[in-house]
Amino acid sequence: MARALKDTIPVRPGEELDIQAVERFLRERIEDLPHAPLEVEQFPSGHSNLTYLLRCGEWEAVLRRPPFGQVAPKAHDMERESRILSLVHNVFPLAPKPYVFCDDVSVLGAPFYVMERRKGIVLDSKWPQGVDNSPETCRRVSELVVDTLVELHSIDWKASGLASIGKPDGFMQRQVEGWVGRYERSKTDDIPVVETTARWMMDNIPASPQATIVHNDFKLNNMIFSADGLSKVVAVLDWEMTTIGDPLSDVAIAVSYWDEPGDADSLRSGFTSVTSTPGFITRHEFIEMYAAKSGRDIASMDFYLTYAYFKVAVICQQIYFRWKKGLTQDPRFERLGKVTESLMHHAYRIATQGF
Repeated sequence: MARALKDTIPVRPGEELDIQAVERFLRERIEDLPHAPLEVEQFPSGHSNLTYLLRCGEWEAVLRRPPFGQVAPKAHDMERESRILSLVHNVFPLAPKPYVFCDDVSVLGAPFYVMERRKGIVLDSKWPQGVDNSPETCRRVSELVVDTLVELHSIDWKASGLASIGKPDGFMQRQVEGWVGRYERSKTDDIPVVETTARWMMDNIPASPQATIVHNDFKLNNMIFSADGLSKVVAVLDWEMTTIGDPLSDVAIAVSYWDEPGDADSLRSGFTSVTSTPGFITRHEFIEMYAAKSGRDIASMDFYLTYAYFKVAVICQQIYFRWKKGLTQDPRFERLGKVTESLMHHAYRIATQGF
């Protein structure tokens, strides 16, 4: 039953592609493209870049492009994401293979790239109908998430030609300064705890462990699981922010999206996840399992979790800023102002009271 699940929707109004322009571009660059009309659907998950399914006969691929309207400087860099995928795919096959990148904005109005299509199950805010959600399955999915993160962090990035994608020295300081700056540039409402939390982070940056590749947005709904009972991971998605840096920042980001049944309503008003289903491990268990499997010291997780919730809050604020300025009409974004405030208060609580 799970194999029949549909993971796409009709393209949302206002986010349509010029199908003829895309088809001309593909036929000039991809050999053996079937002589069938190009069809386009949209993947509904995600709040940042837009992701479309391209279908031409039996051939399928995925197109990624930035959101419409004004976007933050250096954000939504499609060339960088495509280039990183081409490097990471060779040493971490769960990263989809990119086919072609387009920097000619006359085609779609923005740079975009096309990559291979991986089929399976994405676990987002609601459990997919017909998919087993027994405690045993939820436990297995939990372990697969942790194992995949440990595997990613074990890549020999120096030997794999990935050294050029990041600068590990001073990584966490640049991250904190960068996300504080992004908040200031997208600020719309006064949230008093932000200044205190930002200052606490700057004063408490720990010494990082040995650098690894860092996905920078590693979370459950950026993974695809096999349709045969969620027995394995078939893809890790959304490599836009991948770099070389502190692996514990990846752990904290994954945990910040990991809901638990007892979470306060204010915290669950953010991006909800199926991880509150019985059988999933807790956030504490996630961190302890990662530490046991990777051998890394987790004594400074209060800092990393403060940083993670602050970062997710800023991402929400940037999207809310675009909605409030009328640069996007997506009704899902109206609530993100409140979500930002809730996450900022949660980051402050961890900084002042601990995880």
